[in-house]
Amino acid sequence: MNQEEIERLLHREELRLASVSKRATAFFLDEFLLSLLLVISLWDAFSQVENTLQLVALSQQFTLEYIFLKIIYQTFFVFMYGATLGKMMMRIRIVELPNLHTPSFFSALNRAVVRIFSEMFFYLGFFWAVMDPLRRAWHDLSAKTLVIES
Repeated sequence: MNQEEIERLLHREELRLASVSKRATAFFLDEFLLSLLLVISLWDAFSQVENTLQLVALSQQFTLEYIFLKIIYQTFFVFMYGATLGKMMMRIRIVELPNLHTPSFFSALNRAVVRIFSEMFFYLGFFWAVMDPLRRAWHDLSAKTLVIES
């Protein structure tokens, strides 16, 4: 679908795109929740940290586990509810084009994996949404999704 068709669809269904600030806030809420979950689950290791260098080393040691946790979290919540906990708190949700339904499992998984690549490349995929008229980040473009107001 091109931009004009998407805009007509949103207008017809009386839907509004989520603002970049709401999306950013949801992102930070999700990151906080996931980081807290990681620290709680690895409390034995984190409680023994004595200085900043040890904290950095410990964090690096669990980078792959954290990435895997993020993919599972994003995929599960987007597939099941159309929104992560952060997005739910901000009252925004994700819909798949062209039907505007909650994303399929494969669309949610695609979106979660491409988000990781966006983060790895200095968050460029997220900054893309600021310039895109439909506020789509790389993961939205890849999964053919939009983030809208609930």
